[in-house]
Amino acid sequence: MSETNFMNLQFASKSENESFARVAVAAFVSQLDPTMQELTDLKTVVSEAVTNSIIHGYENNPEGVVTIKARIEGDTVTIDIEDQGLGIEDLDLAKEPLYTSKPELERSGMGFTIMENFMDQVEVTSEAGKGTKVRMVKRIESKKALYN
Repeated sequence: MSETNFMNLQFASKSENESFARVAVAAFVSQLDPTMQELTDLKTVVSEAVTNSIIHGYENNPEGVVTIKARIEGDTVTIDIEDQGLGIEDLDLAKEPLYTSKPELERSGMGFTIMENFMDQVEVTSEAGKGTKVRMVKRIESKKALYN
């Protein structure tokens, strides 16, 4: 039976909290002894999902709350990033590479594409007016495993 560990984190939807979220998840996942590339990938996807919640979900309203739940089961990490913001009206369109609903902010429209490329599994659920949840799963190829 594999060991399970978890963390839950909530913070105000302020852009300055994005780096805090990245570091918190990286610190939690570090117990799996990920490679530098895996750690960088995880920090990048957390950054993308949290930034989407702040900019798109809450439209930079600092009154919103972003929730991160991370769970480690064996060598697999699952990260849920959730907001109770505006939601996504057309999820298929939002997932299209280069699509952005905020071109005036010089957004690249690559957030979901990056998440899908860096993680083993990405699931997005959203309802207009009720918020969005992004679940990302990745198996960590521990450095310990590389040297054994």
